[in-house]
Amino acid sequence: MDKKSAFFIILSIVILAVMLYFVGIDKIIVTLKNANPALIALAIGVQIFTYLLYNLRWKWIINITDIKVSFAQLLPITMVGLAVNNITPSGRGGGEPVRAYILAEQHDSYLKDTLATVVADRMLDTFPFIVLAIITIAATVFYFQMPTWLLIILILAVIAIVAILGILIYLCINPNFGYKIEKFVLRIVNRVYKKGSENMEKTIHDNIFGFQDTMKVLISNRKVLYYTIPLSFVIWVFEILRVYIVFLAFGATLNVVVIGEVFIIASLVGMIPLLPGGLGAVDGVMVGFYSKAGVSMSLAAPVTLIERLISFWMATIIGLVILPHYGSSVLDRISVGSSAESMDNPQDDA
Repeated sequence: MDKKSAFFIILSIVILAVMLYFVGIDKIIVTLKNANPALIALAIGVQIFTYLLYNLRWKWIINITDIKVSFAQLLPITMVGLAVNNITPSGRGGGEPVRAYILAEQHDSYLKDTLATVVADRMLDTFPFIVLAIITIAATVFYFQMPTWLLIILILAVIAIVAILGILIYLCINPNFGYKIEKFVLRIVNRVYKKGSENMEKTIHDNIFGFQDTMKVLISNRKVLYYTIPLSFVIWVFEILRVYIVFLAFGATLNVVVIGEVFIIASLVGMIPLLPGGLGAVDGVMVGFYSKAGVSMSLAAPVTLIERLISFWMATIIGLVILPHYGSSVLDRISVGSSAESMDNPQDDA
């Protein structure tokens, strides 16, 4: 973990600690003691099952390609990706190149192909989220009476996500757009690198258009779309179900629709690249909206605390424990400073 990520995590924890202090740590402790451990264990089980669903969706996508990897081999890579997403302030996108790189390195595949599977996986996760986010924002305007500034931020965030998704889809179906991206990337590369520019240019060209070819295959496969899009919605349902079970563990009976609305808004805030995994910001949003829905602050805070321990910290800890297995240089190897050869096929210099 670099110093920047460590700084942001410490800052996020400080924000969370200050929020808990103002709510009342003594009240939170009392509420935590009364929680039902069996239901909390059930919520943890639901989260573990959700990890398996994430892995299953990615595996279905990979099955279309020539990449040979089993479900069991893919699962730790999925967990590392989730962990890196949580520790990098990159709108939950920092773990995607890490997933692609590890898959390429460990299973003798080209980075352009593994990256295409990761992008396709992310697109399939984003599509149902956009649908749910639009519905949620429209509903919460009337239910929660959101302040105008927050409404504007959420709408802009959705627009940004839709724009990025649109650019990716356009890149997949329009070869000319690939040429424009290639020229843009080459201009940046030529400013940074003076030696070996011809080799670098060839690698960039091959990767961009190889990526396009693989993406075309992935998004044109109707069978995979028929399976993965419904699965993506199911995953979001299980995410919301986990929060509902945590509420039940504390003896609360908040409407599951309200819980879903708050969770989607918090997830949207978490996708804004401000703090790692939205830590601090997401917690504050969840506590604030739950209190607006009639839940006392002394209950909303411990519910959010347990929920985030399960959804955020569990994946982070598991992924960071697994990460050394793939080598401490994984994060460095996907940086701009990677050699042209390693960009083309990481397995060659393993």
